[in-house]
Amino acid sequence: MCGIIGIVHFDCRPVDPDILKGMTDTLSHRGPDDEGYFVNRPLTSHGPKWKSRAGEGNVGLGHRRLSIIDLASGHQPMANADGTIWIAFNGEIYNHHLLRRELEREGFKFQTRSDTEAIVHAYEMWGERCVERLRGMFAFAIWDEKKQRLFLARDRVGKKPLYYYWSDRRFLFGSELKAILAYPETSQEIDPQALFDYFNLLYIPAPKSIFKGVRKLPAGHVMTVKAGESPRIRPYWDLKFQPDHSVSEAEWGERIREKLKECVEIRLESEVPLGAFLSGGIDSSAVVANMSGLMDSPVKTSSIGFEESGFNELPYARKVVGRYGTDHQEKVVRPDAVGILEKLVWHYDEPFADSSAIPTFYVSQLTRERVTVALSGDGGDENFAGYRRYFYDRLENRLRGVLPAVFRQTAIAAMARIYPKADWLPQVFRAKTLLTNLSLSPMEGYFNTMSWFGRDKGRILAPDLKRDLHEYSPLQIFEEYGKAADTKDPLSRIQYVDVKTYLVEDILTKVDRASMANSLEVRVPLLDHEFMELAAQIPSGMKLRGKEGKSILKKALEPIVPHDILYRPKMGFSMPLKDWLRGDLKPVFKSAVFKGRAGEFLNLSEVDSLWKGHQSGLRDFSAELWSVLFFAVWCEKMMGRSFGGER
Repeated sequence: MCGIIGIVHFDCRPVDPDILKGMTDTLSHRGPDDEGYFVNRPLTSHGPKWKSRAGEGNVGLGHRRLSIIDLASGHQPMANADGTIWIAFNGEIYNHHLLRRELEREGFKFQTRSDTEAIVHAYEMWGERCVERLRGMFAFAIWDEKKQRLFLARDRVGKKPLYYYWSDRRFLFGSELKAILAYPETSQEIDPQALFDYFNLLYIPAPKSIFKGVRKLPAGHVMTVKAGESPRIRPYWDLKFQPDHSVSEAEWGERIREKLKECVEIRLESEVPLGAFLSGGIDSSAVVANMSGLMDSPVKTSSIGFEESGFNELPYARKVVGRYGTDHQEKVVRPDAVGILEKLVWHYDEPFADSSAIPTFYVSQLTRERVTVALSGDGGDENFAGYRRYFYDRLENRLRGVLPAVFRQTAIAAMARIYPKADWLPQVFRAKTLLTNLSLSPMEGYFNTMSWFGRDKGRILAPDLKRDLHEYSPLQIFEEYGKAADTKDPLSRIQYVDVKTYLVEDILTKVDRASMANSLEVRVPLLDHEFMELAAQIPSGMKLRGKEGKSILKKALEPIVPHDILYRPKMGFSMPLKDWLRGDLKPVFKSAVFKGRAGEFLNLSEVDSLWKGHQSGLRDFSAELWSVLFFAVWCEKMMGRSFGGER
């Protein structure tokens, strides 16, 4: 895994090598093993790591490498035979051997064993459509000297990030936001809509970033950049939910097992130590089970737990260790809440409030002690309807079908307004969200489930900032994806919305930043695009049966995963945040939020109300308060900062 950056000066101003290196150095954690640069003019003062050729000097590429495959000759940026095509690539292409054989039959000569060179020649062969031939995770940029254009691509699901900045004078890109901010005089003006998105969803969805001038290339899209033209962005892949009712449940189970085994197997290529995350849940257990059947030596597995029993899954992980004889390490972490928060703020660049980033960081740190590559089980819930919210959404849709719209929009809406949010009561009595959702349309209801701060989503923002939003709501994002889903099945529609929003912007962002902070590459078999396409063909009734999500996946895995792993209650990868906010994090919250610069963006009276409600012990506002705290620390650590070089 790697970090990439690039500069294109449309005004033909020469690229400054020191700026290029400074931008690249911000990504040293993503690639500690090697660095390389390309500027399209002769350079002699920076030693052998600089690759250059005659030209105008207005284009520069930078690369930091975490060496995984072809350790000796996989240096980047990499060129084709005549030096007219240059690539900076982050990721892994799992079918590069097949591509190599096909391209060699077409007459291409390979100088390395790397997957990077396969992309270079694929671009020469198929042009921009080369991306359709790639199976893997990737973000890359290709400078085409003959056509004087830059071609950028991001993998289908968004496992690898790609930020960019564009103006009439220049185009910048990078694996992380901080790399772009290292370019002198880059604006750090906050985008109010992005901030509103954040406080609703706990993440900032593409194409926005927290800053107005910087954007993200959406997953499954490519971009072409050329002087005198606006960047051209287009999608090249989409997930189609087209159920095949002609296939039996037994046959689906066989197809799932076969495809998952294939997806795991192609992710085992590595010239450095390789292992797996093992949470003790269904998905990571399935990945480890397949690895154990494919590898000659015991799988190196890593697990973390917490002292609080409600957040500790180590006993379940040990069951998988016992069955498959893995080479296991585990650790009960006692987090430094304040210290880990500051690390997360630096590595995530933008406000990001999924608190499971904390255990993800710790398990990445532990795993990196022994391996450089780890397989994870992310993606099972999105593919096979594993989240509890899918059951409640289906229940709400059924109730909408029998309750008259006028009744839902009047009587039920009134009940929802007066019903207390009783966090201390058993789940069955917490009906406020259900009543609220029933008064709304299906997509409005699902958005309400996925968002925070109640019906008045903007109340956490300072009044002036809230006015600047005018009529904007992140609900629009959900509605657009809901229409694009091209399915009449309600469950498939919200699965599609999750794939386009929550999966890429929350789950995969969390894993990428936490793992790369520790120079660890993570591969995700259940998010192989062919596996996802297979899962999308399975009728939704086989995925969600009654209250049981992942039903067909559990049946398929019964031969290889212990029964009490498959059918135990779902815990999720979480930690005791509500207790931290009543303990170790109290002083830092008061200082950062109520005395720091975040106050200009926040309605502090509303924050104070949430804070007091949480401290009373009767309400759990941990997610909302964590999002406020993360933003406040982010304001102190990141805004106005010079990002040149390493931190």
